[in-house]
Amino acid sequence: LEMITVWAALESMAARLITQNATDEEIAELRALCATFKGDGVRARIDEYSDANIQFHQKILELSKCQLLKEMAQGLFMHVRAIRARTISEKDRADRSIVDHMHIIEALEARDTDLAERLVREHTLNLKAHVERYVDMD
Repeated sequence: LEMITVWAALESMAARLITQNATDEEIAELRALCATFKGDGVRARIDEYSDANIQFHQKILELSKCQLLKEMAQGLFMHVRAIRARTISEKDRADRSIVDHMHIIEALEARDTDLAERLVREHTLNLKAHVERYVDMD
């Protein structure tokens, strides 16, 4: 679970950097990743959404334009990816994930640094809370 906490710290800093460094066109790439999953379609296409979810989080790190941040996150990526893939179809996580992603994108588009950072951190820490509550890690 510590790795999810560290991921939250790295990804939230990436969001902060996106508001300062990324172009509008680059941020629009995040919206494009999520656009096809709005509405009811997410549950019917859960495997496809699971892949898009992973791509979304990788894109957050990429758009930070901070190579060291990306490298540090890469060491955790395989583990966090497995957790995300395993849990995305549980409960209402996919539906909540889409909503969270859209709020994150809106904050990034508005260049609201503090809000974007907070939303990304909370999104990942919600994953940690879900794992603590529902996933047997033994």
